[in-house]
Amino acid sequence: MAKPQYAILRFAKYKGPGIYDIEAHNERTKEKYASNPDIDPERTHLNFHLVEPADRYRKESKRQIEEAGCRTRKDSVRVVEALFTVSPEFFKGKKRADVKAFYEYALEFMKQEQNPKTYISAVVHMDEKTPHMHLCFVPLTADNRLSAKEIVGNKKKLSVWQDKFWAHMVQKYPTLERGESASESGRKHIPVRVFKQMTRLTKQKERLDKLLGDVKLTNYKERTQQIIAFLDKYIPDIEQMDTELQKYKATFESADAEIKALEESNESMAEKLKKLQTESAIKKLKDNQLRQDYEDARAILDRIPPEILRQYRSRANNQKQEIHR
Repeated sequence: MAKPQYAILRFAKYKGPGIYDIEAHNERTKEKYASNPDIDPERTHLNFHLVEPADRYRKESKRQIEEAGCRTRKDSVRVVEALFTVSPEFFKGKKRADVKAFYEYALEFMKQEQNPKTYISAVVHMDEKTPHMHLCFVPLTADNRLSAKEIVGNKKKLSVWQDKFWAHMVQKYPTLERGESASESGRKHIPVRVFKQMTRLTKQKERLDKLLGDVKLTNYKERTQQIIAFLDKYIPDIEQMDTELQKYKATFESADAEIKALEESNESMAEKLKKLQTESAIKKLKDNQLRQDYEDARAILDRIPPEILRQYRSRANNQKQEIHR
């Protein structure tokens, strides 16, 4: 039985500095992309535009907004990005020309919904795992109002967007099924930066583990001070990671359920291994590993001698009192 393949449309809104970041990503203006391991620099030359940017994103959005006579606030959304993509398997064995034809057809859909004059750039990335298109536009309505809220809408309208996009794409690509947006499923994509934060936290944990393993009667006072100083950074980082991971609770639950279902299935070990090697399964395993790494980072706190923890908390309380004086 063939795996279902989905047509997916997602939106993101940008107000200020974020516009520069998305331009750097879309237009590949950075020489290195260490923060995104999915980018293969040797394939970047295969990327192509369906709409060439006339100017820098921020400058072009400013020009359009001023020409429309719109007032802006500091928190006004100036650029909306539509991400068009499909299931990874869809383009397997397809040529670059096939990918181009697919996203040209996707762009036809968008031209029916949003005035092409508002477009800043439409670029197809061939240098990541799944070819996809980033379309950036200024959220100007038909009567020249700046309103990302009206164009993109709420959760209900996002579902309508997904319905309409799928209805358009299935006319030419009948094997596609309707994608489910993150807002509908409750699942969220865990960004690369969270994995990077966890990598740093794991290195800190290893350093703390080494300090704790080296506490002796002969160096107790010195090591205690070193551990307390280390906790000044480590504990806030743990709390920050906890806050981050709370956002992705539904993602973890989904990964748990799917991996558990696979483990309990009656399929042969070879079939299970084959499924575990798919891109979606690998991502779920990485998500689960992220959570496990976090739990390990928290667990090491239980190994800190109570006396050292008391000294740390006492010092932290004294510092707070000093701040409030």
